[in-house]
Amino acid sequence: MENNTREIAVLVGLSAGSMEEQERSSYESLDELEELLKTAGGESAGKMLQSRPSPDPRCFIGVGKARELREFIEAQKCDLAVFDNELSPSQTRALEEELGVRVLDRSQLILDIFASRARTREGRLQVELAQYKYLLPRLTGMWTHLVRQTASGGSSPIGTRGPGETQLETDRRHIRRKIQRLTQELEEVRRVRGTQRRLREKNSFPVISLVGYTNAGKSTLLNALTDAGIPARDRLFDTLDTTTRRLTLSPGSEALISDTVGFIRKLPHHLVESFKATLEELRYADVLVHVIDASSPERDVQIRVVRQLIEELAGEGTPCIEAYNKADKLRSLDDIPRGERCVAISAKTGEGTDKLLEMIARELGRGKKRVSLRLPYSRSDLIGILHGRAQVISQEYTDDFICLEAVIGPELWESFKQYEARPQPEET
Repeated sequence: MENNTREIAVLVGLSAGSMEEQERSSYESLDELEELLKTAGGESAGKMLQSRPSPDPRCFIGVGKARELREFIEAQKCDLAVFDNELSPSQTRALEEELGVRVLDRSQLILDIFASRARTREGRLQVELAQYKYLLPRLTGMWTHLVRQTASGGSSPIGTRGPGETQLETDRRHIRRKIQRLTQELEEVRRVRGTQRRLREKNSFPVISLVGYTNAGKSTLLNALTDAGIPARDRLFDTLDTTTRRLTLSPGSEALISDTVGFIRKLPHHLVESFKATLEELRYADVLVHVIDASSPERDVQIRVVRQLIEELAGEGTPCIEAYNKADKLRSLDDIPRGERCVAISAKTGEGTDKLLEMIARELGRGKKRVSLRLPYSRSDLIGILHGRAQVISQEYTDDFICLEAVIGPELWESFKQYEARPQPEET
């Protein structure tokens, strides 16, 4: 959701020696925070990066820096301060007292964006659960109240969008009940997904999942491969709800391909947990396509973040093709890795997409074998499945059987192995 009147924010980060490296702020992560702020409908008045041995227990960046920050906020007439690090509830309250404006941390900003982006019931459930889990330890004095806000729009200030429920901070038991209910509803989503997955396996459609850093171009690639018609905009977290389309790899060979929510560094833990109902689809994918923004100056960091999450969420041994997207923006392709699972593409121009499809087909084709089948006429219904899910080389009719030569994958073999034509013993 974007407001007509954009809120003005100062962006603040802390790089402390006592922090884990991935938790430290940097000029690059502050630039990313600025993009997140724009996505949320805000505007940056400036950035401040503080270095110190460890965070100040009370006001995080230290009293002196907080006073300097307040002077900047007053001079620039800022509406809020957004911190690139995660703040404790007491630090948030102390900073609001020191600075005189609302204070958000990175997690809260990302949750707020998700609240305004989710469209499906499942997406809204997942965002709502993540926000309640975030709110629970932060109730005391966090806000005087929460404004009721739906995902479809409104004029609430940044950081106050989401589940909504006036005076939530006064009733922890109410929030715990909400968390329990939402968890149960998402379990039902998982159950339905499991049923859909079993049906898909019965129909023998292999599954391809697009994964990648937010704004890497997954939706644009899905459009390029399938004419999906998904709005693809140059902004973070534009896709929250999974879209699945049928993909034709070659005549007689089809698969299902889905995009997923984009990853980002320092993604709130509650959000990953809540979105596992969606992200667990990665565990059942036959092939992953890791879409990489090859033009990003932060490419290596983004690759590392996604690889770590793939390792956590995907099934062991699932093949992963790395598609270096936005190759049209590069002067040279020399620094793009070469290999049987690496390809330079441009989803925008179509460059390299044919090679990507070849790689996907090759990965899906591993384990396939050529067989001779003899189908009884009573099972002629299986011919359509073979033509739709396998490669039929020849087909002829005899008095007793329908005889076929086909290249068949392991997902179909269990259904067809009983019809394999056995070599007839030679007469003596």
